Amino acid sequence: MEQKGNRVAVLGITVRNRTETASKVNKLLSDFGDIIVGRLGLPYKERDVCVISIIVDGTNDEIGALTGKLGNIEGVKVRVAMLI
Repeated sequence: MEQKGNRVAVLGITVRNRTETASKVNKLLSDFGDIIVGRLGLPYKERDVCVISIIVDGTNDEIGALTGKLGNIEGVKVRVAMLI
C-alpha cells in the first residue's frame, strides 16, 4: 500500500577509498534503514571503486537528507532516479 507523500527512488552510489569510507557509508545507510527497501553492492576492482544501488521508499525530505549526507562523504558520489 502506497504511503501518502512517499516516493520510490533508486540511488546509485560509487565509493572510492573503501577502507576509509565504508564505515561512514554503512552507518548512514543503517541510520536510514527505515526507508531502504533493498540494497546491492559490488566491488568493481578494475576501476578501484565499489558500486551500490539502493531502492528507497520515503519522502522527498528523507531521500534528500540521505543523499545529501552520503554526498558529503569524501570519495562518495550519489545520483538519484525518482520513479514514483
